[in-house]
Amino acid sequence: MSDATPVPFRFDVVTLFAPLCEPYVRGAMLGRAHKKGIIDVAFTDPRDFTTDVHRTVDDGPFGGGAGMVMLPEPLARAVEHVQATRAPARVVLMSPSGRPFTQQIAKEYAMLGSLALVCGRYEGIDERVSEFVVDEELSLGDFVLTGGELSAMAVIDAVSRLLPGVLGNAVGATSESFTDQPLLEYPQYTRPHVWRGRAVPEMLLSGHHAKIDAWRDAQRQIRTRQRRPDLWSRYLAGRKDPLGDA
Repeated sequence: MSDATPVPFRFDVVTLFAPLCEPYVRGAMLGRAHKKGIIDVAFTDPRDFTTDVHRTVDDGPFGGGAGMVMLPEPLARAVEHVQATRAPARVVLMSPSGRPFTQQIAKEYAMLGSLALVCGRYEGIDERVSEFVVDEELSLGDFVLTGGELSAMAVIDAVSRLLPGVLGNAVGATSESFTDQPLLEYPQYTRPHVWRGRAVPEMLLSGHHAKIDAWRDAQRQIRTRQRRPDLWSRYLAGRKDPLGDA
């Protein structure tokens, strides 16, 4: 039996604002995973790769327009430094133009062992950076943020909780929304039995686990059909006996 220490999953975040991110990855679940050696999160600042006294990382866009654009050289050199020293399996640029992030992508990333997340700021980054040093672009959704840091933290959180030993109850990661099918999670309840006049569904108190599982499965379908018609359509496309209208 091997006594080798498990190799942590390496996250590298290329960002101008590491102080915004560090409290999140050092606290709660991610902080515990870091202390246990399950994950390792490092930050690289493009300002450290500038050559002028002002450590300039942005400039006005060619063709005019509002805002500033991140200069290609400091950002590319920062990513290349991460590639040379940490060898991430994939370099991902957080961008509204990327493919939408999903639970399936989180599973895909969790198998890689390492990941570099590049955070843009201002009006974005010089397009040539993505052509030279980025493997893919990833979007958190159809909205615009002031930078990629929040998106990067979401990716780190979603991927980390899939790694062995991160969650206190590993079963939780297999029974949540989007995990096995394009369905939302069933409703959850805890004490007290009656709260503000609303009682916990009696089925959950029955102790009959097979019936509880069936009830939860039905609730997942009902909730998805009511709240996420887009997911419900995907679910129907993948099965032959969809839930009836009753």
